[in-house]
Amino acid sequence: MGAEQRRVLTVLVISQVLGGAGMAAGITVGALLAEDMLGSTGLAGLPSALFTAGAALGALAVGRLSQRSGRRPGLALGHATAATGSLGVVVAAATGSVLLLFVSLFVYGAGSATSLLARYAGADLAPPERRGRAVSTVLLATTFGAVAGPNLVGATGDVAHAWGIPRLAGPFLLAVAAYASAGVVLAVFLRPDPLLLAREREQVPVSVPNEVAGRGPGVVTGAAVMIIGQLVMVAVMTMTPVHMTGHGHSAQTAGLVISVHVAAMFLPSPLTGLLVDRLGPVRVAVASGLVLLSAGALAALAPAHSVALLATALALLGLGWNLGLVSGTAIVTEAVPLAARATTQGTVDVGMAIAGSTGGMASGLVVAGSSYPALAAGGGLLALAILPVVGRQGRLLRTMRRQESGSPTKS
Repeated sequence: MGAEQRRVLTVLVISQVLGGAGMAAGITVGALLAEDMLGSTGLAGLPSALFTAGAALGALAVGRLSQRSGRRPGLALGHATAATGSLGVVVAAATGSVLLLFVSLFVYGAGSATSLLARYAGADLAPPERRGRAVSTVLLATTFGAVAGPNLVGATGDVAHAWGIPRLAGPFLLAVAAYASAGVVLAVFLRPDPLLLAREREQVPVSVPNEVAGRGPGVVTGAAVMIIGQLVMVAVMTMTPVHMTGHGHSAQTAGLVISVHVAAMFLPSPLTGLLVDRLGPVRVAVASGLVLLSAGALAALAPAHSVALLATALALLGLGWNLGLVSGTAIVTEAVPLAARATTQGTVDVGMAIAGSTGGMASGLVVAGSSYPALAAGGGLLALAILPVVGRQGRLLRTMRRQESGSPTKS
């Protein structure tokens, strides 16, 4: 690993720890805060829908800015925007303004998009045989902040209460400081810019014609793996705290389960990256679909009083998402030319954010109209759609290898 890549990964790791703490606020108490302010379980999935919709716009904006000016300004601006949204959520909770809450959650969504887009920055200078591990290093760093955040629900709630702010807004106070700090770290220390340096080394232009950008047999496949995983994960995750508190568990206990889930989203990243590099991303993508299926089945069958089984189901949910994200990222990165990389990657993450928004909004409606087990079971079955998608990619890759080796293809 070159000195530039080590420096880039070090800066990204620090910023991801901070960004992870900010991202955890919405995951842990967003639905609970909305339920408290709106007095409706049916709309409890709205915060997730709003900040994932904001993530869609954030991914597009950060991707395009990165394409023009490099990763550093794009990622730094994304975190600064999320800090502003976090502050708006705190003010909305303090004043009881539902409209401000909705607008602020939308702006806050830029943080999750930015934290996810940072994984691509980790791969810009990595050789193909180490790309999976480079992506996983950045994702792993998110674990520390994202796991700590939900466990600080009580402490940050006490701080908020002392300041005359509703307790459920406490985690967003942490998000303000965390996202702002991440933005400063990136703006000051992400030098050299990994995307700009990669372009310089390969002597590629800043951009390519639109008809060239995004082409490649793996773009649709990689995007589909990540989008399906995001939809299933967000839908089940969003309503788990509501399901638990509705059956007598405390917000702190729900936060603990979400901590387990978030840890499983990011902690396995080194192993996932190694598997992608050794076995290939297609096989790992298949595994993601099967793990998400098992997560949905267990969440559907787990008794509401069993914290252990719900935590296990959410851990599997996070693991399945991680397998899909790392493998899908590797597939997309390999398929996209360097000159179009940032724009295409941002567009793919727009799809992920829209899927998350859809899952978040639909989850509350499904639970209100049916039940949490029905939501979990449906999510697990939906995850099976990953298998035929990556099966087609696997067949295509085998055909390409036979053609490159001069072997005849089977009819």
